[in-house]
Amino acid sequence: MIKAEHLAAAAALVGSLAVSAPAAHAACDPGKAASELTGAEAQAVYDCIAADLHKGYATGDKRWIDAGFVRDYRDWTRASSLPAAPGFHGERFLVTWVNPTGADAYLDYAEDPIIPSGTVIAKESFAVGDDGKVHAGPLFLMQKVEAGVSPQTDDWYYMMVAPDGAPVAVEVMSACSECHQANFAHQGGLGYPVEEARIAR
Repeated sequence: MIKAEHLAAAAALVGSLAVSAPAAHAACDPGKAASELTGAEAQAVYDCIAADLHKGYATGDKRWIDAGFVRDYRDWTRASSLPAAPGFHGERFLVTWVNPTGADAYLDYAEDPIIPSGTVIAKESFAVGDDGKVHAGPLFLMQKVEAGVSPQTDDWYYMMVAPDGAPVAVEVMSACSECHQANFAHQGGLGYPVEEARIAR
């Protein structure tokens, strides 16, 4: 069950990113609200903005975030066949990629999965407003570290890159870990794409 305090934290986090988000991609606007888009229409929006998304994320110094994660995630395994419908992450569509270390385990979409340390998950995001205009969203990253390194987050590190490439400092406990553990503990805290968006192996 989605808890109100976790949604409020996510909304506050997304609101804090508004100043760094680039302008809307007018040529890619679907002309209708996110809630009215079919999966194919959401995919068409993503196809239109995909190159700009990656270029934006890769811009500039990544500071405490491994720049290789941001540079290379498009070479990883895609885990969602289409942008997952808005829900968490500030009502944004998400496209999920998993690095080679964790791809096999992740794509099982198992309950209580065993995810190897070294797994990195990247989630591209974009939003479509009620006015039918599309906006780039952050790149969300999760890294599974060695057991016992970060027990308070179930050994996950959470990171975020703004659409303009700037690393974003987040309060990982309230904005990330608590939400993942409260809502997706049965999935090892992962938060898989919704079933209709999952890549079948």
